[in-house]
Amino acid sequence: MSQSSTRPAHIMPYILPFGVFALFTYSVPLFNIGNGFVYPLKTIGVALALAWCWKSYKDEIRFVFSWEAVLSGVLVFVVWILLDDNYPHLGKTAFNPYEEASGSFVYPVIAFRLIGASLVVPLMEEIFWRSFAMRFVMDANFKKVPLGQFSWLSFILIAVAFGLAHHRWLAGIFAGLVYAGILCRSKNLFVPILSHAVTNLLLGIYVLTTEQWSYW
Repeated sequence: MSQSSTRPAHIMPYILPFGVFALFTYSVPLFNIGNGFVYPLKTIGVALALAWCWKSYKDEIRFVFSWEAVLSGVLVFVVWILLDDNYPHLGKTAFNPYEEASGSFVYPVIAFRLIGASLVVPLMEEIFWRSFAMRFVMDANFKKVPLGQFSWLSFILIAVAFGLAHHRWLAGIFAGLVYAGILCRSKNLFVPILSHAVTNLLLGIYVLTTEQWSYW
């Protein structure tokens, strides 16, 4: 194992966008800042971090259309909704744009929330959880582990960790298993990114049409 392969700079591009996301997320309750103000900044900050680090993982993301990704994303959305009242959640959250902004300002807030959840978050989370964390569990020198290589330990452990990072932890674990499974089949990080994006887009549409803000 070469020294250069384990230096922090080798890992940083995979964790920096996730770290930016976490920093903004926890600043809301810590400093009592409104989500309507923070979420656009969070979306822009994470997007800039992804763009800055893009060359580190661009070869892992091959842009192809996949029905498997679309259908699995729909499946996760359906399970996410159906499971909702059948198990205790880890805390709660809600993002009501009409409480975060008023007048015409509510529409940019909605747009940032929908774009952030549907485009930026799937890219950031799949890079961190499926590209980095799943391989890191197998070998600290994660770059030498082929993308999508299967291991029961990493498959289960990272799905559970991914689920516990969400208030709806059981649905989150199911989602983590699905996204990991299609990565192991496709060996292409874009497939779980697309699946994740479909799930989050459908959730966003569901939230806006039903006004069940707790899903946001």
